[in-house]
Order: sequence, then structure tokens, then C-alpha cells
Amino acid sequence: MSSSEKFLQLLGNHFNENHINCISNQIHSNVIVFGSHSQECSKTDADGLFGNKCNQNLWVYTADCMPIFFADKKKRNVAALHCGRKGLEKKIIKNLVKIFANVGTHRDDLLVAIGPSISKEHYLVDKMTLKKFYRKAENKKITVNLNKTVKNLSFNDSNHLKEHNLNQLDLKRCAYRQLLNENIPNANIDISNLCTYKLKNEFNSWRRSKTISRQWNLICS
Repeated sequence: MSSSEKFLQLLGNHFNENHINCISNQIHSNVIVFGSHSQECSKTDADGLFGNKCNQNLWVYTADCMPIFFADKKKRNVAALHCGRKGLEKKIIKNLVKIFANVGTHRDDLLVAIGPSISKEHYLVDKMTLKKFYRKAENKKITVNLNKTVKNLSFNDSNHLKEHNLNQLDLKRCAYRQLLNENIPNANIDISNLCTYKLKNEFNSWRRSKTISRQWNLICS
């Protein structure tokens, strides 16, 4: 869903009239806060929200990064993450799974949904950024084959048609691997194949147009 923040109350009432909207000031961190600490009147810096009371709307906004939702199908606890390259590097998924474990969630009961975000075909980074990412996000070193880099790409800025040496970075695949490393069953993970960059009429994309508009993503406790 696309909207500015001033319409958030209207959106929240559309789904759950008596729920409290919980949002945060997203800073590409690994910080996660309880919903009651991140209500509309008291936003805090964080990129994850954990529902600690009933009747909470947990909102994250995205424009290429992944919205990732978690739900304990037995205890009914829910959480929402804003997760991009930096969030994966800083292991925000690992931090959230620890919080679920602390409240007694079993890994087999944790359901995860990764929403629309930029696809690897359109998320292109330089060699040093890619190597740094894999070192931090997956604790491994990689060798980048420059023969497989992408050249002569068209960008929506003054440097379009300039020759680039870039590499594809697959955010969704990395998030999936991090979830498996936390012992979340494969069958419990759902990943959207929709690309925010490619689908111009459906999603906002910062990499495509440097827009300040965002998608609002919601899970309710």
C-alpha cells in the first residue's frame, strides 16, 4: 500500500478501527522495539516492531527493501521488519528470532513472509560493496568474476548510458538463508516474487526514481 504518513490513521482504521498504529523512524539498523514503545505519538529509531499487546497495527514502510513479517501460530505473537542490505549485514533477522525465543516461541511454530522488494536483476552494486555484504551478512568471502558484471545499463539520472561494472545482489535469497540458519523450517517461509523496481505501476522504488514515496506494510496483533 502506498501513502504518506499523514494518512496512516485512516489506513489503520480501514483495517482495524480500534487498533493502535505502531511505527518507527527507520534508519537501516538492527534495532527492534516493542509496539507499545513505538506508537504514533512516540516514534523511536528502529527497523523492527514486536507486538507486545493486543490490538496493535505494526507498520513498516519500504521502497525496495524487504518487508518481513513473522507470526507465532501458537502463541499468536507477531512482528514486522524493514530489512535491506544494511539490515542483513547487521543481522536484524537474528535479533528478532532471539526475541521470539525469549518469549517461548518454538522455531517450528514461526511463520515468515517476505513481501515485495527489489529483485537481484535490478539491485546492482559495485564489487567492493558486494564483497563487504557477503562478508558481513553471510560470514564468507567471495571472489567476484568481472566477466559476469553488467555493463551499459540505463539509469534514471544524469549518468544514464554511462558504462558501469556492477554485480547483482539478491536480498531475498540472503534473507532466506539467514532464516534457515536460524532453524526456521523451509515450509514456514513464503517469499513474494514481485519486484518493486520492475513493476512501475504498482510499487514505489527508490532505485528506479529516487522517490520519497513508500509502500506501507502491515501486520496486526
